Amino acid sequence: MLLIPAIDLKDGKCVRLRQGRMEDETIFSDDPVAMADRWVEAGARRLHIVDLNGAFEGKPVNADVVNAITRAHPEVPVQIGGGIRDEDTVQTYLDAGVQYVIIGTKAVNVPHFVNDLCLEFPGHIIVGLDAKDGKVAIDGWSKLSKHDVVDMAKHFENDGVAAIVYTDIGRDGMMSGVNIESTIKLAQAITIPVIASGGITNLDDIRGLCAVADAGIMGAITGRAIYEGTLDFAAGQKLADELTE
Repeated sequence: MLLIPAIDLKDGKCVRLRQGRMEDETIFSDDPVAMADRWVEAGARRLHIVDLNGAFEGKPVNADVVNAITRAHPEVPVQIGGGIRDEDTVQTYLDAGVQYVIIGTKAVNVPHFVNDLCLEFPGHIIVGLDAKDGKVAIDGWSKLSKHDVVDMAKHFENDGVAAIVYTDIGRDGMMSGVNIESTIKLAQAITIPVIASGGITNLDDIRGLCAVADAGIMGAITGRAIYEGTLDFAAGQKLADELTE
């Protein structure tokens, strides 16, 4: 199972938000490329980048930083989300060396958009489903939709997406532990891989996810925990490798 470090970009800096609130940020580095270097050196085999400004503005804002990271680490697959609303943006990111693009709000609001992207860019499209109490949240988590997260995941599986990034927004950035029960429920309902996100705090959370990795959980994104030190990234990936060999 992959442990995937999150690099959240806001105004060119590496930050973390609490529960998606732009006004509730912690700045961890003025140099996101150096932060990527740190995680790759610690054993990261994939990077998760979010353009937070892009997510709120609906278009890429920190693309230069993303390009710098992909140039620095061409051997490490990068998945990027935030503000991806059209085919041209997807093409630009793929041309820049990004391996996967994550579609969030527009996937829910305009479902055929994902189908179109999967036909045009097969193998490169991931859908991010952010949920609270089983319902999908959109627009930077500011709105809760009426869509059931499992139903939406099945729909996108049929479209041909490569994976689902599932975030429990009640736990993201709160250091309260991962919601394993809801993650398993989603993973068992579909055949494509699920990447867990939100709430991963320590090695116990990794043990819990690894114990159920066979359900279809291929990885886990971690952010605040590795920045604040409650989780040693290298130790976490080593443990995941040992438990899922």
